[in-house]
Amino acid sequence: MNVVAHGIDLVDCGRLAEIVERHGRHFLERVYTAGELAYCRRRKREIEHLAGRFAAKEAVLKVLGTGWRKGISWRDVEVSNAPSGEPSVRLTGHCREIADQRGLASILISISHTPSHAIASAVGLAAREPTP
Repeated sequence: MNVVAHGIDLVDCGRLAEIVERHGRHFLERVYTAGELAYCRRRKREIEHLAGRFAAKEAVLKVLGTGWRKGISWRDVEVSNAPSGEPSVRLTGHCREIADQRGLASILISISHTPSHAIASAVGLAAREPTP
């Protein structure tokens, strides 16, 4: 597999907590899938986990080269964890279409967080050599 693109993002947990407090359920349901919310709500430090997923979504969009435009929805990028704790990403909708157009076979992600910040990195992999 070949690396096609890399993205990274850093989120301030305090700022995200303020946004959640101000906009509540409307913000959470616009940005996160039901599975992401269920996972984060089960965690002792919910805001850190929400911030990690937010950062991962941003990092994935950097891999796709789109940002939040061109019909992209926050929920087109879903972050989940294997029983081992390893995070993974699933793309749907327009994000899936863009990944297919770019020849991405998979996107690997890594997330880390502290009480103050969360960071995520995403690497887009192609199954084949790009054609010249």
